[in-house]
Amino acid sequence: MSRDLPYTELLVEMLSIPAVSREEQKRSDFLETYMRGLGWQVKRIHNNLMVGDIKAPGASILLNSHMDTVPPVDGWESDPFYPRIQGDKITGLGSNDAGASVVTMMASYHQLKDRLGDSLNLMLLICAEEEVSGSNGISSVLPMLGDLDAVIVGEPTGMAPAVAERGLMVLDGEVRGKAGHAARKEGQNAIYEAMDDLRAIGQLEFSEGSEWLSKPGAQVTMISAGTRHNVVPDLCRYVVDVRSNDRYGNERLLEVIRSVCKARLTPRSTRLKSTGLDTHHFLMEAIRAKGLAPFGSSTLSDMALIPYPAIKMGPGESSRSHTAGEYIKKSELNQGVEAYCSFLKQIVV
Repeated sequence: MSRDLPYTELLVEMLSIPAVSREEQKRSDFLETYMRGLGWQVKRIHNNLMVGDIKAPGASILLNSHMDTVPPVDGWESDPFYPRIQGDKITGLGSNDAGASVVTMMASYHQLKDRLGDSLNLMLLICAEEEVSGSNGISSVLPMLGDLDAVIVGEPTGMAPAVAERGLMVLDGEVRGKAGHAARKEGQNAIYEAMDDLRAIGQLEFSEGSEWLSKPGAQVTMISAGTRHNVVPDLCRYVVDVRSNDRYGNERLLEVIRSVCKARLTPRSTRLKSTGLDTHHFLMEAIRAKGLAPFGSSTLSDMALIPYPAIKMGPGESSRSHTAGEYIKKSELNQGVEAYCSFLKQIVV
């Protein structure tokens, strides 16, 4: 296969430009200049870069990945913003998640954009703010995309296709009591009132199974109450991390949890939804034709915000993401370009 876009070199240069979520401008500037140098017509929305014509003939297929990273964690033995190449390994923050997907999707788009005929209209979107699900990320671009037929989201999956993904909802709980003096056992302790909620949430069970995803879950992850040691608290707040699936969506789970709790429960957002690909969609047919092994993913991506049929597939391994010493292999980049191109050529609409 012709390597007419030097994606390994592009990755190394891109990784040397810090792009923590909401601070992607310089990396976006670099990628926009690079794309325009290839003769691509680029539309920039905030720091998101869109290439392709949504009105072109053929089924609209969007390649989508993200340029931003999380901040570096403790434990890096080298500069996370100075990528190192040692043999087959490229070490640097965002190399695996999702720099590898960005450059291999760019290379695949470069190879195929003019070769798929009128059957497929291939487009490319490199997003910002994915790691924080920010409002200036893919959400700001979706209204401009029209009706897409399919999306391939670039995330580290070892090039296996994730056809479903768990969603996320965060709830803020607030339980009221009555203040009093601790020595006289006055008042109504809001902490004790909240303990009933915590037990009820911990004992929740969900009977309906999903073909691809594990059961939904709700975990109380934060709790706060009290002002002084001798004052019975009249307010207890807690936070619940809720993971949905394609059988129990965020709205349904909110109803279930509210039914067993005393607290006033307020969702921060319900927009990060679980997804699942229809078994008859042409993406699933291409997966079967290529003999790939579809799976359900427990990790969150922009797929949760995409209202179109989508799969998640990219080079690298999810276990390396957000870790000290994050890396990608050159051989995985090569495999990624070959697999993307082979998969896209397999699609029959």
